[in-house]
Amino acid sequence: MALLSPGFHRRRPEGEADAGDRLPPGQYLTDGFPVLSAGPTPRIIPASWSFTVENENGQKTSWSWQEFMDLPQETPTVDIHCVTRWSKFGTSWQGVSLDTLLENVETDAGYAVFHSHGGYTTNVPLEEITDGKAWIVHTFDGEPLDPEHGGPARGLIPHLYFWKSAKWVQGVRLLDHDDPGFWETAGYHNHGDPWREERYAWA
Repeated sequence: MALLSPGFHRRRPEGEADAGDRLPPGQYLTDGFPVLSAGPTPRIIPASWSFTVENENGQKTSWSWQEFMDLPQETPTVDIHCVTRWSKFGTSWQGVSLDTLLENVETDAGYAVFHSHGGYTTNVPLEEITDGKAWIVHTFDGEPLDPEHGGPARGLIPHLYFWKSAKWVQGVRLLDHDDPGFWETAGYHNHGDPWREERYAWA
């Protein structure tokens, strides 16, 4: 069963009526950061964390925490949108672009599947995580990412519903075919575009 943090309720901060083109249809603004998880929160110390990219031929490239932190860092500020209808504007992160992580990977793949501690997976077309669209992030609002929000590192794909931004991420596998993940096989939309309200498979 999904776990909700206390205070996961409809809010209406000042300025919502003026959100204009930034607020997708069916969404409302929150100034909090609700927690929604499909199970217990893993507790992973950075010293034991690694991230692995595996291409469709099984070739792997891995980074330890320190190697990951030594890669070029970016600081995206983005709006995020949860399928449960909350949106949060101007969130600030720090992490490594997927473009950097995929830079030296030989692949003809068209799809990617993120894998997380605890067994969670989520799938995206490869084009959705390249060209500056996605990151693996370790810092939120200037502080190390809390475990409840996916720390020590999570995916960040802000133009899709937030379930696609996998928490506690440990790797991504590139595939020549689509492979739906945890929520996608449970009836959520395979793509998850908030501007098209792609919430469920029947949308």
